[in-house]
Amino acid sequence: NMKLGGLGPDYEAIKEKKQKLKLQKEYSRQINEYNMKNIVVGQRLPAKPQVSSVSRQKALEYAKKIPRPKTFITRQSDQEVEEERDLPQAPKGTSLPQIPSLESLWSRHEKEKEVVAAFKALHIL
Repeated sequence: NMKLGGLGPDYEAIKEKKQKLKLQKEYSRQINEYNMKNIVVGQRLPAKPQVSSVSRQKALEYAKKIPRPKTFITRQSDQEVEEERDLPQAPKGTSLPQIPSLESLWSRHEKEKEVVAAFKALHIL
């Protein structure tokens, strides 16, 4: 009587594996319960050694005596701010053309807009 291999599942091997897994889970549950009951409330790390206040005072005094880096935050006076607002002056001895006023530039802009509108009306642009 020999048992030849078949194409279907081997139910006996599956039952054995299932029983083994069930026993493993039961054992892990029991160990977990045992550990939860017997856990010490947690061992605390040893407290850090207290630094004496004398050394802290010395450190604070030393820190007060160290020269601080100087910051370059300076406020400009009102006169300097006004000078910056004015148009930059050319060095003496050089002649630069005068900058046209805002009104003359605005009128020139309006005229050029009209010319462009005329070209568009004639379909040149």
